[in-house]
Amino acid sequence: MSDGRCKLGLRARFEIARAVEGGESQRSVARRYAVSPATVNTLAGRWRQASQADRDSGACLLPRRPVPKSCPWQLSGEDEQRILEARRRTNWGPMRLQALTGRHRSTTWKVLKRNGCSRLERPGRQTHRRYECSQPGALLHIDACSVRRFAKPGHWSHGDRGDRNRNLGSSVVIGVLDDHSRLVYAELHASETAQAVSITLRRAAVWMREQGCGPIEAVMSDNAKAYTSHAFQNTLTELGARHILTPPYTPRWNGKIERFWQTLDREWARSHEWPNHGRRDRKLRAYLRFYNQARPHSAAGGRAPLTRVQQVREQDS
Repeated sequence: MSDGRCKLGLRARFEIARAVEGGESQRSVARRYAVSPATVNTLAGRWRQASQADRDSGACLLPRRPVPKSCPWQLSGEDEQRILEARRRTNWGPMRLQALTGRHRSTTWKVLKRNGCSRLERPGRQTHRRYECSQPGALLHIDACSVRRFAKPGHWSHGDRGDRNRNLGSSVVIGVLDDHSRLVYAELHASETAQAVSITLRRAAVWMREQGCGPIEAVMSDNAKAYTSHAFQNTLTELGARHILTPPYTPRWNGKIERFWQTLDREWARSHEWPNHGRRDRKLRAYLRFYNQARPHSAAGGRAPLTRVQQVREQDS
């Protein structure tokens, strides 16, 4: 150990070497510092053979790594590179690499571990560049989230699985989110039908214009039947917007509104113990008002989403 505060730290090693150099016997020094005479002899020998620069810096007394001077069975650099090249080429584990390298799997694993490639390489997730419309209201994301109905608090709040709310169904929150500002308009419906999503989108378009957003150019949604219906397509035609369908099993395309559902669940649906779903549902509009006008949002630089609309429209002066 090289810590100066430990029993045999660098300061103690200096004192031992200088005591022996001053004429004190090695056994008496070893008895005083509670070490073996062999340790005192080793430190004294290093001190005598060291240069003045090593003595001044203490390099001659620092602990040395327990590495043998020679190892007859150690692999050469060429053999290690052969194992590493086989690993890069095949991405095989140590057992299968035996057939290519002729080395035992334990030897192969040690080489891979020593070179920091003992873990198998796995294909990374497909990534996409972040996108954002330059104008508020140009691109809207629409999606729905289901929330359970309940007559009294259930298992989530008090942990009692025997006290259940059966046959009450669910309510659906249909939300429309602006891609640029993250401004959100949402409504509660009984189900995610073509009529419900069409009405919500039509009202959201009017509301967005009232907040200062520009005309709608496109609406993004998933491939649910409600969004591919004739009623929804007619609504898009009325609004003059084109329809962008996300590819199957790629929720990251619509990730901005998917992230909003997580926030809504944590800060509204499960924010505290509601007495029943009616009380919870009545607070949705108040939470949306707070979300749009006061809640800090990272995409808006720590400000509320509505302030970004006002910034683009030069209404924040």
